[in-house]
Amino acid sequence: MANPLPEEWSRWLGEEFRADYMQALRRFLAEEKAAKKVIYPHSSQWFRAFELTPLSAVKVVILGQDPYHGPGQAHGLCFSVKPGVKVPPSLVNVYKELASDVGFTPVQHGFLEDWARQGVLLLNTALTVEQGRAAAHRGQGWETFTDRAIETVSAQAPPCVFLLWGGHARQKKALIDQSRHLVLEAPHPSPLSAHRGFFGTRHFSRANAFLAAQGREPIVWQLPEKVSPGRGQA
Repeated sequence: MANPLPEEWSRWLGEEFRADYMQALRRFLAEEKAAKKVIYPHSSQWFRAFELTPLSAVKVVILGQDPYHGPGQAHGLCFSVKPGVKVPPSLVNVYKELASDVGFTPVQHGFLEDWARQGVLLLNTALTVEQGRAAAHRGQGWETFTDRAIETVSAQAPPCVFLLWGGHARQKKALIDQSRHLVLEAPHPSPLSAHRGFFGTRHFSRANAFLAAQGREPIVWQLPEKVSPGRGQA
């Protein structure tokens, strides 16, 4: 696996691609492909979050677990799906909270590239998954890499906001310098847990208030109703 990262990220994370754990991950993925297993997202989009959101531009970090494992869904950004794909239940609940918090008008798609281009790092902690098998690639090395990415944001990015939703994301709190950044925690927006405290957290307005206090441009959370044809496709 050659270093696929843009220069700004590569300065801090490029050496990871020479590490033993990454070599082991490369072998694992090659074996999975040789066994004719379908892996999501397409390899061209494994590092899409880093391509769309430069390190110096990070304003908000949202952490997911692993990519969606259904056909045509994942494209390298957590919680986001390609244009034309039904909005997943967790994202439906995110939209509900946005509507209550900042007057967001729900859209009929789940394509979140607009957020990423504004500085929202939409990072899964594992960057690949096997079709139909949630969490199939956890523990294979991706988490080591994405922990380094979180630590890099904590140490090198301007003051930003980490939105940690659910127990898995909240475990990453120890990697973040809370003297520089704002950490907001809540249950996961999944239908199984959203009613345990995700709704009413007002994380989106609180994130923007923090950014404004730091002299940084707030996020425009409202998504465009229509997505240009071809966007998000590999």
